[in-house]
Amino acid sequence: MGKLVSDQSTLEERELLRRYHEHGDLVARDLLVERMLPLVRRLARRYANRGESLDDLEQVGSLGLIKAIQRFDVSRELKLSTFAVPTILGEIKRHFRDRVWSLRVPRDLQELNARLSKEVERMTNRLGRSPTVEELAAASHTTAERVLDAMQGAQAFSAISLDEPTADGRQPTAELLGAEDEAFAQAERRELLRLGLDALPDREREILHLRFFGGLTQREIADQVGISQMHVSRLIRRSLETMRETLETTP
Repeated sequence: MGKLVSDQSTLEERELLRRYHEHGDLVARDLLVERMLPLVRRLARRYANRGESLDDLEQVGSLGLIKAIQRFDVSRELKLSTFAVPTILGEIKRHFRDRVWSLRVPRDLQELNARLSKEVERMTNRLGRSPTVEELAAASHTTAERVLDAMQGAQAFSAISLDEPTADGRQPTAELLGAEDEAFAQAERRELLRLGLDALPDREREILHLRFFGGLTQREIADQVGISQMHVSRLIRRSLETMRETLETTP
């Protein structure tokens, strides 16, 4: 008896498919969709609790079912359900690929964000205004801090390209990210200074160190090194000239 019912159902299915494909009968297509909706729901439930509402997943799966009906080859001895399952699952998976979270957000926050989306719509219709964080927290049986965390996490739901223009359209987003790091320039200057100092004799290197790093006057340097202040002045001038020539010839 069960096989007889199954065979009869298959014949009706093939007749509806023939009417749709050969005559463009949209009523036949809608009947097929209605009959196959339980299959769509079963497949959609596999992907429930992944940050997307079951209703949305069922709608996406229904779109996949319609595509399967449109692409079905009535000349093949194949059940519609067998052909439709890969198409429905592919549509649901594509939905997740297109709307995947850009950053890793804890599952509980993803689920809370999905509940909050529904609560916002429901409470806005009831209150005539957008609900506050505290009202959302009370309606969702959670804390205001958790609501804020979920809302902030929702910003990771999608990403924009760094080449995407800013709101005013004047420059790409990448140009607004980061800033020049002064430490790099300082490191470059220190390396150039080291190259220049390495080109000097030990005594002239010491004099420059005392003058520019130690903050000593030429008189204090002269007393410490044991030469005249005039000699110190000449050595500083000559040392700076040597350093400049060295750096100018350095690739």
